[in-house]
Amino acid sequence: MGKKAVFSGSLDFLSLGDVLQLLGSNSNTGVLRITSEQTQASGLIYLQNGNPINAANSSLSGLDAVYSLFGWLKGEFEFTEEQVTSEKVIKKNRMEIILNSLSMLDDGVIEKIGPQASLALESSDSSEKKAGMPVIKGPLVDYIYVLDEEEFSDGSRIVVEGKHGNWLWVILEGVAEIVKDTPSGPVKIVRIGEGMFIGSVASFLMGGNVRSATVVAVGDVQLGVIDSQRLSIEFSRMSHDLRGIATSFNNRLKYITDSVVKIKQNKNNSEELIKDKKIVMKQGGSDERLFAITKGEACIVRHMDNGIILLDNLYRGDFFGHVPFFDIGHEPYSASVYGSKDLKIRTVDVNKLKEEYDKLSSAFKNVIKNITTCVSVTTMVACESYKEINQKIVQNL
Repeated sequence: MGKKAVFSGSLDFLSLGDVLQLLGSNSNTGVLRITSEQTQASGLIYLQNGNPINAANSSLSGLDAVYSLFGWLKGEFEFTEEQVTSEKVIKKNRMEIILNSLSMLDDGVIEKIGPQASLALESSDSSEKKAGMPVIKGPLVDYIYVLDEEEFSDGSRIVVEGKHGNWLWVILEGVAEIVKDTPSGPVKIVRIGEGMFIGSVASFLMGGNVRSATVVAVGDVQLGVIDSQRLSIEFSRMSHDLRGIATSFNNRLKYITDSVVKIKQNKNNSEELIKDKKIVMKQGGSDERLFAITKGEACIVRHMDNGIILLDNLYRGDFFGHVPFFDIGHEPYSASVYGSKDLKIRTVDVNKLKEEYDKLSSAFKNVIKNITTCVSVTTMVACESYKEINQKIVQNL
């Protein structure tokens, strides 16, 4: 791949978080160069398939360098498409990096260089600025798959949890909030913006699909109605493994969303659920294989400073391990896998899956990226909620 500048602009218009989201959602590979009048040296971030694998900023390198560049509030950026030969030293995925950086900025951990401006994932739109949480954005919309457009006013319920529905939308303009209904009131999970989907793989696979969460318009929202039948046909032509991975990760999103609610209600019983299981893949390890479960059960677990969070329960037909083109910020780098005593697994050929994935339509790739991005972000929400609950417990002692 030769060097080719394909994307450039000002950090006044797009924050570093916005830039990384756009490059990540389009799986770009190359080098992001950042310059500022406030500094002499340039900042460099090396991306492979949309995820930072290394970075440099003056004497800093790796993850520390990426975090420091979020403090550059004014400057220019340029992304060059090229082959990246840098060693992969950053193991966190892009959404985890972005959300951690924003939190560190708020806490004053990252030094700010330039005018004191707000660094949020969202644009300057007022409906986003009042959000109180980052707005997650997706790739550019493929309008070939948009059959019609619909508008929802501020506060309207686009989707209601527990109701039946198979519509799949993409957000063309505006922001929507994912909410879980509970006996003690609604629990806000994440906010999504342009390029993100409302609905999931289940929207066009199952008759009488039951919505797993409520989606509320934040300000006026314009949606594109997706040609689900066309995507359903494409899905039916995929290999068994690729269909299984998409479905398995879709189920993982539902589970971790429910986990956020349990954690916020102080009902986290993860320790109890894994006590009879053996470790199969250790968090922070280097095992980059992908497995399919043929018998038994497994659990995906995030180890925290003061305990663990159960991210998913897996069964026969589910998948776990490293999928380089489906980075969800879980195992092996940021989660462990525990298996039942009767667990049986088979190794999946990732290279063969990658070849098949590359041939999918851009629309279906975007649906899958929507799932993986939401899994990553919702996991971060669960982790932050867990920290907050533990802090409250310690304060009350």
